[in-house]
Amino acid sequence: MGNALGPYSLVNNIGEQHVHLPPDRGLEVTWPLEIGAVPALATAFQPRSDLRKKVEAARSGGASVVLTQVLSGGGGVGKSQLAAAYATEAVADGTELVVWASAAHTHQVITQYAQAAVRIGVPGADAGDPEVVARAFLSWLATTPRRWLVVLDNITDPTGLAPWWPASRTGTGWVLATSRLHDARLSGGGRTRIAIDVYTPEEAHAYLRARLDGDGMGHLLDDHGGALAEALGYLPLALGHAAAYMINEDLSSAEYLDRFHRTRLEQALPESADADGYGRQITATLLLSLEAAQRADPTGLVTPTLTLAALLDPAGHPRGVWGTPAALRYLTLCRMPPHAPQHEKGPTATAEEAHAALRILHRYALLTCDTRAEPRAVRIHALTARAVRESTPPEVLPGLATVAADSLLEAWPDPDQSYPDLAAAMRANTEALAGHSGDYLWHPDGHAVLYTAGYSLANAGLTASATDYWQQLATDSDRIHGPHDRGTLVARMQLGASHRQAGQTGNAVTLLEQVLADCEQTLGPDNPDTLVARNNLAGAYQQGGRADDAVTLMEQVVADCKRRLEPDDPNSLAARHNLAAVYGYAGRTDEALSIAEQLLDDCERTMGSDHPNTLAARGNLAGFLGQAGHIDQAMSIEVEVLAARVRTAGPDHPDTIVARSSLAASYEKAGRITDAVDCLEQALRDSERILGADHPDTLNIRRRLAGCYYHAGRIEEALAIEEEALAALERRLGPGDRKVLVGRASLGTAYWQAGHVDRGIAILERVLADSERVRPDHPDTLAIRGNLAAAHSQAGHIYQVITHMERLLADSRRIHGADHSTTVAALAGLAAAYVQAGRADELSTLLE
Repeated sequence: MGNALGPYSLVNNIGEQHVHLPPDRGLEVTWPLEIGAVPALATAFQPRSDLRKKVEAARSGGASVVLTQVLSGGGGVGKSQLAAAYATEAVADGTELVVWASAAHTHQVITQYAQAAVRIGVPGADAGDPEVVARAFLSWLATTPRRWLVVLDNITDPTGLAPWWPASRTGTGWVLATSRLHDARLSGGGRTRIAIDVYTPEEAHAYLRARLDGDGMGHLLDDHGGALAEALGYLPLALGHAAAYMINEDLSSAEYLDRFHRTRLEQALPESADADGYGRQITATLLLSLEAAQRADPTGLVTPTLTLAALLDPAGHPRGVWGTPAALRYLTLCRMPPHAPQHEKGPTATAEEAHAALRILHRYALLTCDTRAEPRAVRIHALTARAVRESTPPEVLPGLATVAADSLLEAWPDPDQSYPDLAAAMRANTEALAGHSGDYLWHPDGHAVLYTAGYSLANAGLTASATDYWQQLATDSDRIHGPHDRGTLVARMQLGASHRQAGQTGNAVTLLEQVLADCEQTLGPDNPDTLVARNNLAGAYQQGGRADDAVTLMEQVVADCKRRLEPDDPNSLAARHNLAAVYGYAGRTDEALSIAEQLLDDCERTMGSDHPNTLAARGNLAGFLGQAGHIDQAMSIEVEVLAARVRTAGPDHPDTIVARSSLAASYEKAGRITDAVDCLEQALRDSERILGADHPDTLNIRRRLAGCYYHAGRIEEALAIEEEALAALERRLGPGDRKVLVGRASLGTAYWQAGHVDRGIAILERVLADSERVRPDHPDTLAIRGNLAAAHSQAGHIYQVITHMERLLADSRRIHGADHSTTVAALAGLAAAYVQAGRADELSTLLE
């Protein structure tokens, strides 16, 4: 086992610095090692000896395979505290590695494993991809002779976590997990589930004794302590409330018990409604603590603050919610005397007073207010929140739900992509609020925060979640307001956009065509929502390969926006952005460039240089520049866009993947194949992990990587990847999609360049016919013809070469002009063919 002052340590002395450097073989890990924030043990923590016996019995029953226990129980019973006790004691008992991972979301576990792998220096820890690094850590755990403990705290998704359970084939490690779930998936596979109940009477009494003694208030625990614990149902959370109340109010057990029995519960939570068997006790304790908090409150705001917090996510919300105008208006009104006239308002509540109220509630253990935990600084135990909600008069809830929704909406950053943790917290709080509010947020209309949560999911690239969310929102709106309500139409419209983002183009087109028809009939052809519906449908047409339909529709949208909206309106800017995109898709590069240059100036002026829409406009401009042959300009812009996407949205956002892929395309055009391969390999790993292996964007990246592999001389890898990717892409998008056509052309080129000339020519002839049929003047079609001519050249078919090069030269002059790179290359290729064929007269005419 290691030493805190081992041979490779670094020692600092304030008076004189001594630095002991490691030898060249690299810095060794100093054992024991603790990774992750192990929670501090609560004051007067009880060791729960009976539970420990069960844990130890389960551990000792294992043979060579690690035995994992799941401590399963409801909130407030002390699961995490018992796990923390094991983690704290493990190092002292000789365990060399302790890892504590919050397991509410699988990605948190993966991240913690990856961090552990880097700290330890396990083989493969430098891979970069968190999942790869995490699996390397699991492999190390399985074979290391070192003693280890991994704690997985608060499992909520047993299925998602299943691949990430550690194992120890050496028998030196074990796993301890906690969960509120009573789920069969948590047992089996070498795991034993141990249910944690409330304290035993002895543990409850010991807790009260230790808690009160710890504050020098042991005299408060008289001979009524046992009766007090029994009245509280021995629930650790309730006992914690009671002890804090007794200390703060200097009450003996008898005095506290007297107040407990005098607390009115008939309306707040009658015994017949206590389905879970703990509500009566915790509610009574809560009301007593709240009375004490009210007496300690100079602001008069603790009760409304707690009531509003109880509607939000127990895991926490930003403290900034309490500084919003909506929250402060609510607190101001709540401070008014019950029957005071409306014009006799009390002093306006301030953000400082709201924070003071939060801190009082924190002091009385009713919630936690810790700004170090932002964006979940304000947390409330789920049981406490439930007790508060069930103690709130039903007639108050509709208005309270609206206040909470208004406050969340006002605290929500726009855009929120640069704040992924905050955005996730806001979505979780919206979900919790909607769950607690029933249909209150749908009257008179669907509240804007419900829609903002959906937009946030889409902007975060969480396509599957966004699709499910919009489907449910559309269903709810239809049920409450009917199919022709504006809110229902908007939800269906966004559902169609999510289908498109997920690559489900057919579903998107079908739904968006119906939504557009309904919007035109219900809202009118010039309504802003109708314009958005038309815009979304045009995008779906483009994705489905219907370039002409997309251009026609987008030109109509831009004309409507010019007539109905201000030039800088976000919908107007979005329409111009999309028109440029469909022009580029249709091969009308000059028109696309003209729009894109002006649009970028307008976006930077109105939104700022790092706004997601501005970055999208800059990326599109780079794409059109590359399409026009200005590769160096395009590459310079794309490097900037990628850096900005990583900085503002993070490396895993779909927009970042697109930016990396676009830069790779420019590298490839510039002949920087090694750089292109590096970019595409990273983009492929990210896309498979974030979007899925069969997503169209993933398939396209895989196909392009195959092309770069070919240029790098990795022929067999290239052909295998390309065949697989192209087959999947054609199944998903159909044979006429541009990505499919480009992929087939790339595959044909790869075959003839690899020596399979006849097969390559056959593929290129078919794809050229298809491309001429759907996009005769598109740069892709010209490129396919050039590759077909090159294939015929390799086969010695000189007359076919001349035929295709003459057509390519004529088309490029007509579309791009005489000085375009494609035109110059076609001219040189045709001249060489004339020379090879001995056609001097045609060569002379060509060169005049």
